[in-house]
Amino acid sequence: MSTAPGPVQAGVVVDELVRCGVRDAVLCPGSRNAPLAFALHAADVAGRLRLHVRIDERTAGFLALGLARGSGLLVPVVTTSGTAVANLHPAVLEASHSGVPLLALVADRPPELVGTGASQTIAQAGIFGSAVRAAVTLAVARSAADHAAWRSAIDRAVAAALGTLGGPPGPVHVNAPFAEPLVPGDDPVPAGRDNGLPWTDVGRVRRLPPPLPLDPSAPTLVVAGDGAGVDPALLGDTPVVAEPSSPLWAHALRTGPWLLGSLPPPAQVVVVGRPTLHRGVAQLLASPAVAVYAAADPSGLPWTDVPGTVRAVGALPALDPPADWVRWWREADAAGSAALDRALDRLGAPRGLGLARDLVAALPAGSRLVLGSSNPVRDVGLAAAPRPGLTVVSNRGVAGIDGTVSTAVGAALTHPGPTVALLGDLTLLHDTTGLLIGPDEPRPALTLVVLNDAGGGIFGLLEQGAPAHAASFERVFGTPHRVDLAAVARGFGASHTLATAPDELAAALVPEPDGPPGLRIVEVRADRATLRAGHAALAEEIAAAVAAVGATPSQPS
Repeated sequence: MSTAPGPVQAGVVVDELVRCGVRDAVLCPGSRNAPLAFALHAADVAGRLRLHVRIDERTAGFLALGLARGSGLLVPVVTTSGTAVANLHPAVLEASHSGVPLLALVADRPPELVGTGASQTIAQAGIFGSAVRAAVTLAVARSAADHAAWRSAIDRAVAAALGTLGGPPGPVHVNAPFAEPLVPGDDPVPAGRDNGLPWTDVGRVRRLPPPLPLDPSAPTLVVAGDGAGVDPALLGDTPVVAEPSSPLWAHALRTGPWLLGSLPPPAQVVVVGRPTLHRGVAQLLASPAVAVYAAADPSGLPWTDVPGTVRAVGALPALDPPADWVRWWREADAAGSAALDRALDRLGAPRGLGLARDLVAALPAGSRLVLGSSNPVRDVGLAAAPRPGLTVVSNRGVAGIDGTVSTAVGAALTHPGPTVALLGDLTLLHDTTGLLIGPDEPRPALTLVVLNDAGGGIFGLLEQGAPAHAASFERVFGTPHRVDLAAVARGFGASHTLATAPDELAAALVPEPDGPPGLRIVEVRADRATLRAGHAALAEEIAAAVAAVGATPSQPS
């Protein structure tokens, strides 16, 4: 019998993950997960994977999420037992709802210790509930002869996380109970397949849905949200209203979200991905006068249908809407864009919208842009001109602000070009531990552009921001603070720049020549008090400009 079966099992697990294509792994320090820590460190030293060590499990989970989003590969996040596991839950939920392959590989105490009052021991099996695609508990290692079963279990977990067999990709929980000893001895790791393949090489299953039963020549609008896209060639000249994190955003109308409140609805709408940002889109999809269809997600994620109006789900056929319909939307978009720019150039316009416009325009081709899930992603969707040469990442699965800094770090570490994140001050403060990167860890080249309005600006645009609720708003929704972001940056070893004009912003986005990679914070200050009135004034100006374009083209009865 092996003198240290647990560390041997850990070595087998890490070796099999590498054989399955894992190239990055995130580790949090602990005692019970020591076997996995030693195995991951050895794989990192050997150049078989890249290891990232973090002290905060919630940060680690979102770092793994960002690495997986950026690379498209499965990324494991490894923790010790107890509350360390529970801190992965927010990232697991985001991965589940956005279809990101994530492996929560967590150490546990042997089952005989559960319920006995042993330190750092909880009931970990099933802790993530229905949020995971699969939950596997490895048997406590007793002999290296069991390595085939360990490898097979890892292959099943990887297949579930990647959606290889036709299900949607997402997170998987592997629970690994370890009995002492927890440090490796002289026992060799049993070899896997000689050709470097996984123990069980799982072929990918692909499903082809039937075409949507719609009229390709009808006046059609495509509404696209976060998630998988469709072949743009199928759209032709069809007007598209897309959120920034949609692959179709580069093909979208700039002022589409504003136009929905000013123009009559189309005959039919095709939903692509998961649109969640704009109320105008939600109202359009709920309209009984519109035929709503959903493009099937190629990875198997469920279609979006909040009001229950989708008539069919399937493959998108080539669309060819009437030329006068297309021309009308293009002319309305041009008029709306001109009005938007005139308003944003005036002093006193919402600073977040102007910042979003200027930032997107200033980014060099090949950049990756990470957007916070509060106002920043909405500001880009409402004000920036869609453009090619830019990939946009945003945690829209459950749209929380938690872990945004860590997600951006992971996205930057898997991107060869510039990576910039646009986020609010509360989103930054919610994940300041994401700025904590040890001296021996891979460091990203990442610029964080922070709109600092000293509180929760988005609530001022919601119902609770109405004047009738002014007496309670500031304390319980505005949540003001007096944090010095320059001091925060200095404390974490990041650089800090205060930008007050668009030309200063553009200059701040360019790192110093030949400078080392690292974190940079560019702070832009704003006033929340004028946000609600500013948005309302913008909507009125855009509506007036669109009204001057002329009457809607006739629609078939």
